[in-house]
Amino acid sequence: MSDAVQSCDRRFGLPWPELNGGLSYEDVVAPSDDGSTLIEFYGSKYRCSAPLQGWMQRIRNGQIMVDKRVTTNPDEQLRAGLKLVYHRLPWKEPDAPCSIEILYEDDHMIALNKPSGLQVLPGGLFQQRTVLSQLQWWERKRTLQMGHEPQPVPVHRLGRGTSGILLCAKTKIAKSRLSAYFADGTSLISGTRNVGMEPKPARKITKFYRALVDGILAEDELIISQPIGAAKYSGVAKGLYVATTSGKPAVSKVKVLQRDVERHRTIVQVEIQSGRPHQIRIHLSFIGHPLICDPLYVEGGKPRCFAFDDVEESFAVDGGHVRPQHALPGDCGYFLHAHQVIISHPMTDEVLTITAPLPSILQTQSEALDSSKSSME
Repeated sequence: MSDAVQSCDRRFGLPWPELNGGLSYEDVVAPSDDGSTLIEFYGSKYRCSAPLQGWMQRIRNGQIMVDKRVTTNPDEQLRAGLKLVYHRLPWKEPDAPCSIEILYEDDHMIALNKPSGLQVLPGGLFQQRTVLSQLQWWERKRTLQMGHEPQPVPVHRLGRGTSGILLCAKTKIAKSRLSAYFADGTSLISGTRNVGMEPKPARKITKFYRALVDGILAEDELIISQPIGAAKYSGVAKGLYVATTSGKPAVSKVKVLQRDVERHRTIVQVEIQSGRPHQIRIHLSFIGHPLICDPLYVEGGKPRCFAFDDVEESFAVDGGHVRPQHALPGDCGYFLHAHQVIISHPMTDEVLTITAPLPSILQTQSEALDSSKSSME
């Protein structure tokens, strides 16, 4: 077994531009929409993006092209086969950290220490301020300095508020194998085997997290096997993941590391045997111990009632709905850290142990003492 943690502190990350580059969305007019007007097309198909008057504003802003030609006429008639492009205006994304530490790197993969508050892939308000953007900018710089370099991409996700180890692949074959490791871990939980079938191979990856939870856990160790599924939730298009009997199988192994009776909280280690969205947050809240400062999940593994701001019928600069002042629930605030990964290298099969340094709040007293002694030496 190889300890893959490097002693040098290697970091990368460029400051974020004030505004991102905006986005473009393409459509091709279907035969069923032949003869409809531009405003009818967008006002009916994309009502969730903006109300009718909002789309009118976007058209008059010159944000829509018809067959590579900017038009400001909402009543222009469309023909089947025409290509439409809507340009979303650049906007300032919410604050996010930009500096990322490299824990391990070779010709095939990189392990990063993702900071809390940084989203992995584009989505929602975060289209540029992501790990993926920083990886692309960093590799572009290295390519200019040293010639062609592989383009690394994340092979799994961490929640925006979760810190710690994020694995990225630098080659297609490494990406395929690492992705299979994560899929195999979940299939071991989800799959059923008929009598006489060959047993599935041992796991290629094991993940350990640290979490700070509310309350004092009575058991030193426990296994949570509550299924997790999606439920409709106001303001979230795809719904929210919650504890539900109709969900998919999920297993988390929890081990108590330190009980803080005075402050009524516990530091736990969690080994996840599957990779459901928000699994650790849901499982710990399901047993009555939600993460400290989790803005979304409460006891029972369900979302708390969240009061969205009342918004007047007005439009943003690009014609969309004015956004609420508060972020959607569940973005950040809790303490969850992907602390250690034990993984078979995707090319050599060597077993690597990769560790991301713990935030001080997730260190036990003995770990904090050891850390203090090391810094003094």
